[in-house]
Order: sequence, then C-alpha cells, then structure tokens
Amino acid sequence: MRGAPATKQSLVKLRVREIASLLSVARNDKTTYMKNNIFIISGPSGTGKDSIIQGLKKILPLKQLITTVSRPMRAGECQGKPYYFITKKQFETNIKQNKFFEYDFHYKNYYGLTYDEINQAKASGKIYFWQAEYKGVKTAKKKMPDLTAIFINSPLEILIARMRRRETKLDEKIFKQRVKDTKEWLKHLGIYDYIVNNEQNKLSQTIAKVAEIIKKNAKIGC
Repeated sequence: MRGAPATKQSLVKLRVREIASLLSVARNDKTTYMKNNIFIISGPSGTGKDSIIQGLKKILPLKQLITTVSRPMRAGECQGKPYYFITKKQFETNIKQNKFFEYDFHYKNYYGLTYDEINQAKASGKIYFWQAEYKGVKTAKKKMPDLTAIFINSPLEILIARMRRRETKLDEKIFKQRVKDTKEWLKHLGIYDYIVNNEQNKLSQTIAKVAEIIKKNAKIGC
C-alpha cells in the first residue's frame, strides 16, 4: 500500500520534467515555436521580383533578411548591403559549427542565411522578407512549415529574353547554365504557397497582389 503513492508521485515528477524540457526546447528553438513573420519572395532572374520588392517597401513596413556570401565585395557594395561578406574558409567553418539555417553553393560561391539572422527577425515583431532559390524554400518549409513562400512567375521565353538583355557581357556558357537552372526551378512550383504572375506592363497590379498576400498571412499588423 505504501508503494502506490510513491509511484504516483514519481509519475507526477516525471511529467513535470517532461513539460519543463519541452518549454526549454521551445525557448531555444525560436524558428519552430514562435509565430512567423517572415515571407519568402522567390523567382528566377528576370521575373521582376526586385522591382516588386521595391514597390512593396513603399506601401508596407518590410525589412529584409540579409544573406551571407563567400564572394568578394563588388563596387558599390558594403558590409550588410546587400550581403554579409565573409571568406570561403570562414563560411565553411560556420557550416561545421551549424550556424546556417540554410545554405547553398552555386556559381563558385557559398550563399546562406544564418540562424542568428532568422531569430533576430522573428524576435523583432516586424515583417521580414527573404529572397531564396527553390532549394532554400524547401529547407525553410521543412524547418518553418508556417512560413509563407511566394513565387513570382513569368513565361520562360520572357525570362530568357530579359536575361539576355540584362547580361549582354555574360559568358555564353554561364548564360546557358542560368537558363538550365531557370528551367529546373520551374519544376518545383509545388513547394510554394502562392504563385503570382508578373504580366508584362502590369507591375503595379502584381505589387498589389503580393501586398494582399502579406497582409492576409502576417502574424502582426501591417
């Protein structure tokens, strides 16, 4: 008879420890348990996403998540605008130390988003957007299922024509690789929550559509 109360008490203590453990995980893993205020705006080169983002900034209080890159800084760039610049060796060290929420290696350089950048944005109470390729979207949706991913779409022939006009000095081999990458990207539209067509000469309408999506899904007021 004396053993029964002790068993119940042990079970209560065990349950308390389990709850405390879960709360501890929730505090430490903000990317999983905090409400989401981050939006992915994604699309291949030539879709007009940069123009759309500039338009969105005029009507919504948007801030941008900053990607870390291993490529050299170019003329007109500085630390934090538009990237955080580090060496390839430091990037690889940070990978080993699990500092990246998501990263990829393409065009001979690393590109990635750190956990620090994500957690700082989520704790800020502000609306952030992140430009990511489809591989980054896949990773992000696994780690933050409630994240809203928006794909900016344009017909393939228009994308190719725009790339050709914008990259007149681009090596033909690299240009063909970018066209190939774009075709591959278009095979993964199912990972996105919204697909918005950026039709020719209808930029303002496209901006308005994306703004409505953000207002509808933002966990904080716009």
